[in-house]
Amino acid sequence: MTNPKPRIAVIIGSTRDHRFADKPAQWMLEQVRANGAFDVELIDLKDYDLPLFNEAASNLFAPSQAPEVIRWQQTLARFDGFIFVVAEYNHSLTGSLKNALDQAYKEWMRKPVAAIGYGGVGAARAIEHLRGIAVELQMVPLRNAVHIAAGSFMKVHPMGENGAMSEIEPAIKPASDAMLDELLWWANATLAARRVDMAA
Repeated sequence: MTNPKPRIAVIIGSTRDHRFADKPAQWMLEQVRANGAFDVELIDLKDYDLPLFNEAASNLFAPSQAPEVIRWQQTLARFDGFIFVVAEYNHSLTGSLKNALDQAYKEWMRKPVAAIGYGGVGAARAIEHLRGIAVELQMVPLRNAVHIAAGSFMKVHPMGENGAMSEIEPAIKPASDAMLDELLWWANATLAARRVDMAA
């Protein structure tokens, strides 16, 4: 009997009405599907009306009470790893993404986290902040990431040339391939370790 493929969520980390995130999110979803090693689903924070964190404690220590928070946790629990689509706001990640990260703990633990970011510096500072948060949530932040930066960013952004993602694919696909290779290794490794824990 062969083991099932790792289940990966591509999570859109911006909720603004005029966000750019959908374009790179769809491209990343296509890359994961084409890779063939994962089962993948797109998760949009807009579909979760998460309140600002107002629980008694992290759900590592006390069960959450808000129904939408519980629904969010139940969604995350289905996955073995995550790829965040990261916007950079004022040198960090979005408030909506930080809040979504804070609304769970057990569901993030011991799972790998990757990122595709966009902006003038390819969301490098926001992704670095994401890695620090991920460590505290006991996740495995990956070294490799996809950064859509500078000229590539303006080639596909609506305030620039608004071109198709295929126009910058030669510049970003090598990074995507490397990230997915790393994600697969860690997803399989952590999934196997979690199975041992569950069987114990």
